[in-house]
Amino acid sequence: MAGHSKWANIKFRKMGQDARKGKLFTKYIREITVSTRQGGSDPEANPRLRTAIDKALSANMTRDTIDRAIKRGMGIEEGEHVEEVRYEGYGPGGVAMMIDCMTNNRKRTVSDVRHLLTKYGGNLGTDGSVAYLFHQKGQIIFAPGVEENKVMNVALDVGAEDVQSEEDGTVEVTTSYEDFSRIKEAMVNAGLFPERSEVTLIPTTHVAIIDKDQALKFMKMVDLLEDLDDVQAVYSNADIAGEILDSL
Repeated sequence: MAGHSKWANIKFRKMGQDARKGKLFTKYIREITVSTRQGGSDPEANPRLRTAIDKALSANMTRDTIDRAIKRGMGIEEGEHVEEVRYEGYGPGGVAMMIDCMTNNRKRTVSDVRHLLTKYGGNLGTDGSVAYLFHQKGQIIFAPGVEENKVMNVALDVGAEDVQSEEDGTVEVTTSYEDFSRIKEAMVNAGLFPERSEVTLIPTTHVAIIDKDQALKFMKMVDLLEDLDDVQAVYSNADIAGEILDSL
């Protein structure tokens, strides 16, 4: 989820992710394996792999587990064969949804995703139905209290696309997909440590959710989608009001 209340949205997402750490490990292993298969085993030359490794390490995954996943991606070790698939559709209130999956059974996965979208008032769309509403970008978000001028100066010096200060005090640096790892490293080297950083799909427009019941319905749906074994990531253009999240 994304929107003007980014800090509140981030905290909500992190609580859910921490509760599913066991499943997250499986998802990270799949992501490392597939990104290695597609882009090679060198994290410096494969931004997607670098990001996957960083996420795995931040979740306290061991280097040995990461190395085994890379070897499976290189074909050195055997493992389950999974393929990537992306589903597009709408959630409650007309929120656009992009759902990235890795699966060894497409029929099972599409059935599970369609069921949840329909159950919560959405629907599964066709390829391209909402993809045009999103751009793949690097996103580096700093918590409230960070030195905004320093973030802006460093980010622009190293070629970031945009820097925005949000109403909730967070500072968001946007990068191209290709420059994400380099810019994040430059920020860290300058003593600026992000609260969250990832390559993600950023919506070009947002759908505001200002009703508490609708927000709860949407968040429950996202929780259940992310809890599916085959789902790697859920993106939307929902903008949930901060005061709603603070009241939950």
